[in-house]
Amino acid sequence: MDIVPLRLTPETVSQLADLLVETVAHGGSVSFMHPLAPEVAAAFWTKSLRAAEAGERVVLGAMVHGEVVSTVTLLLDCPPNQPHRGEIAKMMTRVHCRGRGIARALMVEAERIACERGRTLLTLDTADEDGAGPFYEKLGFCRAGVIPDYAYKPHGGLCGTIIYWKRIAAQ
Repeated sequence: MDIVPLRLTPETVSQLADLLVETVAHGGSVSFMHPLAPEVAAAFWTKSLRAAEAGERVVLGAMVHGEVVSTVTLLLDCPPNQPHRGEIAKMMTRVHCRGRGIARALMVEAERIACERGRTLLTLDTADEDGAGPFYEKLGFCRAGVIPDYAYKPHGGLCGTIIYWKRIAAQ
């Protein structure tokens, strides 16, 4: 497995779109509703990878045999009064690849890049029902609190979101 920054190519967009559609179909709360049209997913990733080209974020991919099997985004385009902060977003792993440490490896690399870019604080949010809270807590993220009825689950019904933070050491 290789962890690499992803670039805007038709193949990368297609693989990320497939991953996003699969994640949403399996109940992943990543801002989209089921069913998610592949062209909507592709448009999202095209926009995201363009933002990465502009330096506003880093989109990392875990590659296995040339296929993107997991991804995480490190958002760097924070307001002027928050240049020390980054945000973790869109953590997704293909269903058949879960439980193998791939997401952890992505998070370690995202944190390393955040430190390299002078960030000292990371934030993220995850669904309070069936979300990845225990995963993030194992990585040292601290729970700040829960916002009830924050978003709709991909298959309908409101759920809360848990806000997390982690201090990191800038290099």
